[in-house]
Amino acid sequence: MHAYRTHTCAQLSAENVGETVRLSGWMHRKRDHGGVLFVDLRDHYGITQVVADEDSPALATLEKLRAESVVTIDGEVKARTPETVNADLPTGEIEVFARSITVQSAAEELPMPVAGEQDYPEDIRLKYRFLDLRRETMHRNIVLRSQVIGSLRRRMTEIGFTEFQTPILTASSPEGARDFLVPSRMQPNRFYALPQAPQMFKQMLMVSGFDRYFQIAPCFRDEDLRADRSLEFYQLDFEMSFVTQEDVFQALEPVLAGTFEEFSGGKTVTPAGEFPRIPYAEAMLKYGSDKPDLRNPLIINDVTGHFEKSGFGLFEKIVGGGGVVRVIPAPKTNEKSRKFFDDMNNWARGEGFAGLGYVTRKGGEFGGPIAKNHGPERMEELYNELGLGPNDGLFFAAGKEKDAARLAGAARTQVGEQLGLIEEGCFKFCWIVDFPMYEYDDEAKKIDFSHNPFSMPQGEMDALETMDPLEIKAWQYDIVCNGYELSSGAIRNHRPDIMYKAFEIAGYAKEDVDREFSGMIEAFKLGAPPHGGSAPGIDRIVMLLAGEEAIREVIAFPMNQKGEDLMMGAPSKAEPQQLRELHLRLMEPAQKAQPTPDLTKSTDAET
Repeated sequence: MHAYRTHTCAQLSAENVGETVRLSGWMHRKRDHGGVLFVDLRDHYGITQVVADEDSPALATLEKLRAESVVTIDGEVKARTPETVNADLPTGEIEVFARSITVQSAAEELPMPVAGEQDYPEDIRLKYRFLDLRRETMHRNIVLRSQVIGSLRRRMTEIGFTEFQTPILTASSPEGARDFLVPSRMQPNRFYALPQAPQMFKQMLMVSGFDRYFQIAPCFRDEDLRADRSLEFYQLDFEMSFVTQEDVFQALEPVLAGTFEEFSGGKTVTPAGEFPRIPYAEAMLKYGSDKPDLRNPLIINDVTGHFEKSGFGLFEKIVGGGGVVRVIPAPKTNEKSRKFFDDMNNWARGEGFAGLGYVTRKGGEFGGPIAKNHGPERMEELYNELGLGPNDGLFFAAGKEKDAARLAGAARTQVGEQLGLIEEGCFKFCWIVDFPMYEYDDEAKKIDFSHNPFSMPQGEMDALETMDPLEIKAWQYDIVCNGYELSSGAIRNHRPDIMYKAFEIAGYAKEDVDREFSGMIEAFKLGAPPHGGSAPGIDRIVMLLAGEEAIREVIAFPMNQKGEDLMMGAPSKAEPQQLRELHLRLMEPAQKAQPTPDLTKSTDAET
């Protein structure tokens, strides 16, 4: 017999009744029924009920042990009586009568419970993550993550992609976030950077003649954290040669749709080949966001023209100053009290906006200051144009176009949630396309890149030479699912002449490009194929499939919101010897405000 087990805690069934078996695992729960002790024994695979009564030599030992102690049980498989069968448990038809026990590791008092799914403070969960991972939901999430990665890897290989690994220690990249720097011991006063993405390397692989690359790539960005963002994350990074934007879509859609269908648990998934293509400008108008949640049926409309001349002076003034007015319908809110609308206004203020105007309508009667001042006839005209009914309310977002779009987008989500309009049981994908190549930077008073500077402009050199830069679109695209951006991608600018011109429009000289991106530009001068790709985020994919709202719930050992690993104590201080080897000297963080120094006293400062 094996030293630790003949079966896992998920294998035994009625067919094993009468057999002598050996199981090993953690004591999940204990239940004392007056001389009969029931123990749920748990391992990676499942749970088996172990029984010990006064005739069992194991009873005395089991009674003394705390939950989460690790034991090996030898015993006999017995059938449960019909009334005690647990249909929810794969091993629910049997139990194991304990004949002997070996204690592999006795647990001390637990800092947090493992059995059950109680909410527990995050700092405790992260400090004792190894305990948190024993809990059923967390254990299931991490296994799901592994299965999803395996599925993605298999699907990419099946459609002709080859997996390559790219460096972790590299140079700083222009990805937009802060780099994590790694000091070099062998090259004093010089630094490596951890990759924000393998962007340059995967493009160099295309220049090297490899046609379809992918990897499950670790990426690092030193940025502020939130629920769907981590300092360290993984992505399905891929690149393809001799492709158009549509070729990229046709390659990725079956991979994502198939993976989501495999692990959706019965939820519907947008079929491959049917992902909507939504231009960026349309997304910002209709949804107020470039990552729209298509489960929400509400559509934003621009009604600026209705308020060019209006009795509602505030909107007329905004429109006269070049602003816009956007509206979000609130269907069938005739039974909602005034408080619902006031609460939405207060919500908007709490989000940092000036407020959210509204019109109520009950049985065809308009209510609220906007309707009163704009007039019932004009309101009727507006409602007819929007196709709204006699019991539909309306919310208004007015101001500069970007601000109004942002408020309208946030309000669309809030109204959809408050009215229970978000469709359940589905994953709805879309592509956002036709991003603007450039935007005007109000602070710098200049034109700059709006997204990825290495994307190919639509129209290529001709567009750069003949069009208003703010009208030029790029071959850039995002893929979005249920309101979460899974990745950005692009058809790359592989021609040095177009790249120089694109950067020139944004105020960069040829020398700047040669200096900052020498590796890429020199490679492109020696023969580069047209190429493009993307990199869907693994963490967000698994988060969606697991039904979680934070990626920390699908990462085995995540950091907290401050970027701290509470379990391992990272980041930690370096020893003086380590700093000397790396030619580093520490500086105290800059203080927000320093008192005026007393110049009559001598001071010593160390930097």
